[in-house]
Amino acid sequence: MQFGIFTVGDVTPDPTTGRTPTEHERIKATVAIAKKAEEVGLDVFATGEHHNPPFAAPANPTVLLAHIAAQTERIVLSTATTLVTTNDPVRLAEDYAYLQHLADGRVDLMMGRGNTGPVYPWFGKDIRDGIPLAVENYALLRRLWTEEAVTWSGKHRTPLQGFTSTPRPLDGVPPFVWHGSIRSPEIAEQAAYYGDGFFHNNIFWPMSHTKQMVQLYRRRFEHYGHGRADQAIVGLGGQVFMRPRSQDAVREFRPYFDVAPVYGHGPSLEDFSRETPLTVGSPQQVIERYAAMADEVGDYQRQLFLIDHAGLPLTIVMEQLEMLGGEVVPELRRIAAARRPAHVPDAPTHASRVAVAGGGRDATVHAIDDVTGSSPEVAR
Repeated sequence: MQFGIFTVGDVTPDPTTGRTPTEHERIKATVAIAKKAEEVGLDVFATGEHHNPPFAAPANPTVLLAHIAAQTERIVLSTATTLVTTNDPVRLAEDYAYLQHLADGRVDLMMGRGNTGPVYPWFGKDIRDGIPLAVENYALLRRLWTEEAVTWSGKHRTPLQGFTSTPRPLDGVPPFVWHGSIRSPEIAEQAAYYGDGFFHNNIFWPMSHTKQMVQLYRRRFEHYGHGRADQAIVGLGGQVFMRPRSQDAVREFRPYFDVAPVYGHGPSLEDFSRETPLTVGSPQQVIERYAAMADEVGDYQRQLFLIDHAGLPLTIVMEQLEMLGGEVVPELRRIAAARRPAHVPDAPTHASRVAVAGGGRDATVHAIDDVTGSSPEVAR
């Protein structure tokens, strides 16, 4: 099972000091957090994609992830999420294949529609087309990654005639795709149809809702013939704040919770912690709560935690990562491995997918020179 963190890149004032980081500081802090995640032994670092304040850091995930790839060696780099509705699929195909090469395959991505309605007109789209855009754009993206010459027409972009996206996916194997959704059954259906992963970012939702969405995806995964329902590839979101003593964790995190843009002035910390995955307490409390999630949704493959939000300063985020990597994840990893049946797969990686494909191949497309009529491949 993979464990990691995801960031939404919010630039939020620290309520205990009143200080707000600059965009430059937040972006640099995000890089430091990703490097620390690898250092403490986590498997995945993922970044959201937003185009509006206060979410300044992840406006361009491929730039951020390429920079992190150059400074790390092992950790898988992903998104949470990539806006498949407002990004052009040709741009996505080329950007993420390029990133795959730079990161030597340590890349997958999570498709999503996002939760900011105004982003649609900013990129020339209509929010009323959200689901159709997600369906059509992803269908084209898959073809761009798997077919050399794509002739295509659809409703939401101009047609393509014999178009080849470049560079081609590394080893001829595209990045693995997760479909992120909170409440749209159509997206769970889309993930199941293609046999892709389904990530339920349940950080604001009760487990009863998460269980319902995951079960729908699992049933449809089996319906489409990709394997048994319990072999479907599932990921979950999560939020934690830890101190050795639970009362210290609650006391320290409370001011961040009470005024954070996404929490403040709503349910109390206690109510929110009871109804959602937010766990504020000791590392042992986090272990017990997250180990039990598989009892609800079945054995799953990826658990991501949000730990750098609500104005928490970098020093505290680094302390959280130390506890996550040093105390929590090793125990959760042991528990997950012990309970997972042999027929339930682990999370796909580039290496495992290349092996399934029968080995890697150079997918470079050598074009005919329009002037000389010669091929660079022949000329070598």
